[in-house]
Amino acid sequence: MGPLLLCDAPFLLYRAFYALPKSIKGADGKPVNALLGSVNAILAASEEHEARAVVACFGPDAAPYRVELYAGYHAQRPPMPPELAHQWEKAPGLYSALGWEVASDDSVEADDLLGSYAAAEASAGGRALIQTGDRDLFQCAGEGVQVLLAARGGPQLVDAAEVERRYGVPPALVPDFIALRGDPSDGLPGARGVGEKTAADILKRHGSLESALEAAADGTSLAGARDELLAFKEIATLRDLPVKRPPDRGTDRVGGAAAARELGMNRLAERLS
Repeated sequence: MGPLLLCDAPFLLYRAFYALPKSIKGADGKPVNALLGSVNAILAASEEHEARAVVACFGPDAAPYRVELYAGYHAQRPPMPPELAHQWEKAPGLYSALGWEVASDDSVEADDLLGSYAAAEASAGGRALIQTGDRDLFQCAGEGVQVLLAARGGPQLVDAAEVERRYGVPPALVPDFIALRGDPSDGLPGARGVGEKTAADILKRHGSLESALEAAADGTSLAGARDELLAFKEIATLRDLPVKRPPDRGTDRVGGAAAARELGMNRLAERLS
């Protein structure tokens, strides 16, 4: 049986919006480039890996509890362009018409849902494939779970061994690694003077961020930033939510074609038909 394909809908929509021209328009004369690109990416992954079902996960850009932990979290990100917001509203309906489950939760981010569905699938003896461009999802890699990472030259399959090869730490320590190294895309500065190699070395020697902080001498940069670094780790750690495994369900090409045609995406409708 194929894997459960878990799609990072916000990433896919943003990526397609900036990759494809806005001159691709629908029946209302507004751009549909993000819809078209995201659907094409999900279809390609689903077909290549023979997915047993597809779940498209949505969520707010910044979960409220993460902003409470650190005000700078995602603070530098610009607002969503209106041309994308229009498509964002239509995406769940189009995805559902294609037979893909749509999951969202206003209290957490899409990443948290992706990790939760992956864990549920693996616990039940299945396999999960997380389609994203966000390396934070590396923490999910393990028995039964791989990350399908968007990259130049095509998607890359990332398993637990590949995470350790890239970062020097196993998936379970990715949140600790992010806390120490920082994550500019999320607005997390990390520990002063600590880069990737140093972060990996610290974790290899101590086994966790908490142990490293306990061993840090008073007056050092680590000891002085203890509370902030622990907050960064909590921010980077995905929350485990109670989710229900979806039943096996192939892509509904007929339903998808009808929905695409209604949106004025006639070429997509023709391909699906």
